[in-house]
Amino acid sequence: MNTKFFKYAGIAASVLLIAFGIGMIATGSSARSTVNDNLAQEQITGTPDMTPALISAAVKESKLTGITLPTCSVANKPVSDGASAKCFASYMRIHALEATGGRTFSQMGQYLTAQGKETSDKTAAAIDPKTGQPTPNMARNVWVTETALGTALNTSYFASSVGLFAMVVGIALLLIGTGLLVLTIRWIREPKPAATTAPKATTPAAPVPA
Repeated sequence: MNTKFFKYAGIAASVLLIAFGIGMIATGSSARSTVNDNLAQEQITGTPDMTPALISAAVKESKLTGITLPTCSVANKPVSDGASAKCFASYMRIHALEATGGRTFSQMGQYLTAQGKETSDKTAAAIDPKTGQPTPNMARNVWVTETALGTALNTSYFASSVGLFAMVVGIALLLIGTGLLVLTIRWIREPKPAATTAPKATTPAAPVPA
């Protein structure tokens, strides 16, 4: 009874592993396909300077320091998958730093004064005659835009990586489930050992009188 239970439990576990494996492969593939399709819809193409050599020269010319230079290249290439999205985002960050003089969002004032200096004091900011509002610091707005786009691109890379991981795990589950199923079926089909009968006890022969 117990042996039968374990045999059929092995089959059930095998089927579940195979089903989960197929499901994870399908889910991971669908996730990567969705990321690639959405990126393709944006029609993003790398600028000609998005190569390690050219961006390194641009950084030296701008005298920026403390920047990690990308080693990938997307110059004149479409951004169509997670890897190219991450690469494009790394170059875009450098372009934003060039525009802001190497400063990040927290290091810049929100507005500009009448003398063109940065300030976060709304009362000290120059008034834009067209809008009647304090003049915004466009360099800061550039950084905000870059951060939003860069975050979206890096999220695409993360989603694509998670999809790939799901596919790898799915393949592993599929192989484990298939192997377990083969072993279980082989166990079920094994012939039962033949029953052995104990030898009959023999009585010693009576001694013959002389």
